Amino acid sequence: MFLKRFEVENYKNFKSRFILDFADIREYKFSANCIYDGMVKNAIIYGKNAVGKTNFGMAMFDITYHLVDKNRNVQSQLCYCNADAENKRAEFCYAFIDEGKEIVYRYQKEQAEQVVYEALWVDNEIVFSFDFETEKGNFDNLSKFGLETLNWEFRDNGISILRYMANNLVLSAKHPIMKLMHFVNGMLWFCSLGNGNNYIGFSTVIESMADYIIKNGYVSDFEKFLNENGVNEKIKVITEPDGRKGLYFNHVNLVPLAMASSGTNALMAFYYWYKHADRLSFLFIDEFDAFYHFELAERIVKLLENRFSMQVVLTSHNTNLLTNRIMRPDCYFILTSEKLISFANATKRELREGHNLEKLFMSGEFDG
Repeated sequence: MFLKRFEVENYKNFKSRFILDFADIREYKFSANCIYDGMVKNAIIYGKNAVGKTNFGMAMFDITYHLVDKNRNVQSQLCYCNADAENKRAEFCYAFIDEGKEIVYRYQKEQAEQVVYEALWVDNEIVFSFDFETEKGNFDNLSKFGLETLNWEFRDNGISILRYMANNLVLSAKHPIMKLMHFVNGMLWFCSLGNGNNYIGFSTVIESMADYIIKNGYVSDFEKFLNENGVNEKIKVITEPDGRKGLYFNHVNLVPLAMASSGTNALMAFYYWYKHADRLSFLFIDEFDAFYHFELAERIVKLLENRFSMQVVLTSHNTNLLTNRIMRPDCYFILTSEKLISFANATKRELREGHNLEKLFMSGEFDG
């Protein structure tokens, strides 16, 4: 399953409807690794400070707050609806594609953990819709989707209908509802700012990244990863006075890994989550290269392009990545206060492999 399209409206700074359409691609013959099965698999979002790149990522992960019990972020719950909108409901819509079937899930909220409207379609046929305030909905097609045996008597009114169905019916793993839930379970947002392990979704486990590396026998692998990415250090495991084990840079005088640079800490966070990549369905890294040299940023992008099991969205200010050698114009996006648009759609110019995207971007070609 892949996310085909995402829409958000009236959430934080997104008063109007903002759309990220992964299916809107061109017939470019270059940088094919960032496209999979006719959709954008790897994307980078650019935008000026304060236009909402972080908020957009949090909007995409709002679905995890009411469908699964995963890690949450306080910031995404504060000032939830747009401050200037009269409408007190934020609206989200996710269109998934799975083996040719389109699954559309739309809902509205007034706060992060409380759904007030919810609807699900499969191939344009409604499965259900329900307004929690009026307690009216459409459940006429439940039998068509094998959902007619659902017991409504003990449903808590505050629980998502979709979640209740997934948790209280014996459904095949191939059922659209279970496919959707599996995708949401595998969604991960994290911030790569070198200040700890700040994440949304995927897991409820709060653990030390160093403990994880030691426990799983990844010390040599982690050292190799650092070396390959410009951090030429040897790593040593030391038992602390309290019996716990820690990671140190191996010098005459040992240096705790906790004293590493922001860039090395960001690399450690990336390594930690990349080791979980086989279980991820969708990855969003905010400011992924804030502390990376441009060559390291390019290596990380290439590494993620080779993971065909998941979609990846990155945010960045690094214009060195704007080259058709790395990605393509329909995979680079610009977020402004009015819209989110791909480079391919932001200009009337026919973009070709030989065009210098960075130069065009800096000259304002995509500002229209």
